[in-house]
Amino acid sequence: MASDSNLSTRSTKSLLDSSLVWLGLYFFFNLTLTLYNKVILSLFDFPYPWTLTAVHTLCGAIGSFMFWKVDLFTPAQLGDRENMVMLMFSVLYTINIAISNVSLNLVSVPFHQVVRAMTPLFTILLSVMFLSKSYSSMTYISLCPVVLGVAFATFGDYNYTAIGFFLTVLGTVLAAIKTVVTNRVQVGRLKLHPLDLLLRMSPLAFLQTTAYAYLTGEMAQVQEFMQTRATWSFVFALLVNGVLAFFLNVVSFTANKKTSALTMTVAGNVKQVLSIVLAMVIFDLRLTMMNSVGILLTLAGGAWYT
Repeated sequence: MASDSNLSTRSTKSLLDSSLVWLGLYFFFNLTLTLYNKVILSLFDFPYPWTLTAVHTLCGAIGSFMFWKVDLFTPAQLGDRENMVMLMFSVLYTINIAISNVSLNLVSVPFHQVVRAMTPLFTILLSVMFLSKSYSSMTYISLCPVVLGVAFATFGDYNYTAIGFFLTVLGTVLAAIKTVVTNRVQVGRLKLHPLDLLLRMSPLAFLQTTAYAYLTGEMAQVQEFMQTRATWSFVFALLVNGVLAFFLNVVSFTANKKTSALTMTVAGNVKQVLSIVLAMVIFDLRLTMMNSVGILLTLAGGAWYT
């Protein structure tokens, strides 16, 4: 019996150490949250992205604090310099969301998605320039269908303003920086546990997103919504949304730690086309031949990269 118990423990530990398992969980929670967000924004008519992000970060803070208190992890002892890094990381997280939301109002959705699909290329550039990393020629080649596939899968009306183009590219660069930094603070000198990173980042990001919602006037609109249209079913749906976001963050940080920043950006592109496939099935959307070719290209490129 003891031998069977040890074998079961080793098998569980082997699964938890598998990068493919964590990538699979990343896809599951990411796709689930994407579709769930669409339901909340459409079914309850709640178009307030900053408040939604604040709920996510608040649930992240509460969830990681609870896991700390049940001894699931032990926070690292950080000095003033390391705490400043955490503050800057939370600011990067908030600014990345802010620029993405602002740019989306200045460009068409297909253009926004195509530019964001370039994140793996910016990730490689940052890793080579600042981390002295090198990649094989086959890695570069495998990224071509991943990027081009998203362009075909989201092909549509490419409209943009000059400032919209600039902000979209800037948001893509910031997304790449955030992914690289997330990896470095977990595998570099700090070696933070994913839940430890979430515990430190979430409260700061919550305060920043709440402040931004207040400054942009969104908070006043949300207060009116809660007073006139909110129901208990909506509150429950919002709570479930926050819990899903918490587990997505845990899985995303862990997958980033066990793989690499580049792998996570490639996974983001694959997730983008899988979202299109699920939306087609669930919401009865129609795809053109070019869209279908793009989806197949991205999936094939992701498999090739893996």
